[in-house]
Amino acid sequence: MPGVTDSQQARLTAWVHGRVQGVGFRWWTRSRALELGLVGSATNRPGSRVEVVAEGSREACAKLLAALRSGETPGYVDHVAEQWSEPKGGLTGFVER
Repeated sequence: MPGVTDSQQARLTAWVHGRVQGVGFRWWTRSRALELGLVGSATNRPGSRVEVVAEGSREACAKLLAALRSGETPGYVDHVAEQWSEPKGGLTGFVER
């Protein structure tokens, strides 16, 4: 994209711990991500966790992370661990797994 540097694009991986499976959490996360123009996935993981991978502008990824920590999610979020990295690309849409 013209005028966009690599530093403005990011990949966020967030592991959301708590009561986040079977409560519509992945659907809610997908909706927020699409509103922010992000691509990626929300995947159930063992140990009552959901792994969220999102790529797009760093600002939009930060907004998604804030939403995950907002207390307004379905279920109950106990803790969110995050990792930032360079975008890998190759993602289309935002899927629930």
